[in-house]
Amino acid sequence: MTLLPSPQQLRYLVALAESRHFGRAARSCAVTQSTLSAGLLALERQLDCQILDRAAGRHVVFTPLGLELVGRARTALTSLEAVAEAAVAAREPMAGPLRLGVIPTIGPFLLPRLMPALREAFPRLRLYLREDTTANLVDRLNANRLDLLLLALPCDCGGAEAVPVARDRFLIALPPDHRLAGEEQISVTALATEQLLLLEDGHCLRDQALAVCGLLAGERGDHDGFAATSLHTLVQMVASGLGITLLPQLAVAAGITEGTGLVLRPLAGAGAWRTLGLAWRPNAPRSADYRALASHLAETCREALDC
Repeated sequence: MTLLPSPQQLRYLVALAESRHFGRAARSCAVTQSTLSAGLLALERQLDCQILDRAAGRHVVFTPLGLELVGRARTALTSLEAVAEAAVAAREPMAGPLRLGVIPTIGPFLLPRLMPALREAFPRLRLYLREDTTANLVDRLNANRLDLLLLALPCDCGGAEAVPVARDRFLIALPPDHRLAGEEQISVTALATEQLLLLEDGHCLRDQALAVCGLLAGERGDHDGFAATSLHTLVQMVASGLGITLLPQLAVAAGITEGTGLVLRPLAGAGAWRTLGLAWRPNAPRSADYRALASHLAETCREALDC
């Protein structure tokens, strides 16, 4: 009979692969460094293979087989956790911990409304939040380090199941003395000669803004090499007369332009919006919970967008 690795050994393996440092891996597993090292050594002896390349000295370097085992360990841990999640979901729906990832162009503007609503509707739900770019959140979802994502669609969600919950239209933000400020709405063609300010690479809103304007990523350079790291920075850049930008209505409704004197105009034409949605791993044990959350999120979005 084959002696199988323990879940704890697999956790040690994955933690070391993620941190590439024995001390940090041990802290993340709440054990001493010697305990983690002994557990991995026992795993190598148990499997009769070399997981780490010890000729690399103090650096943590995995052998090719070791890297393969890390991937299989992640899959095994996800399956084991799904067993426990299925039992919890059946016993007490909408309760217990839930790890939610959210992108920066949504979180600050929607979460102040969403969190109180969820606490009232689901008092036994414990929500843990992480804000990051879409690509990083999808990686964490696939690695089972997040349960659910709140992001903008469409996106490359890595095969995750995604449910749209609201449409968030784009508005053009421009200085009050701008030549287009007197227009009731602004066409995409009118933007052709304008300095369009964007978020830096890695933010999905950048790509969505370019797509709405019919541009490719390489067609429009950032003004003097500058790109904003947040919507708040974009607003300040526009207020300083550096150009114009597209803002989601969600951010405008939350007051991002208050006190700046900026003029806001709708963008004419079809497709001038992004879609807010929830995404989770396919066949997740708590998918019924996630769909229930999607309904509450849709209601919160309607209130936030006043639509």
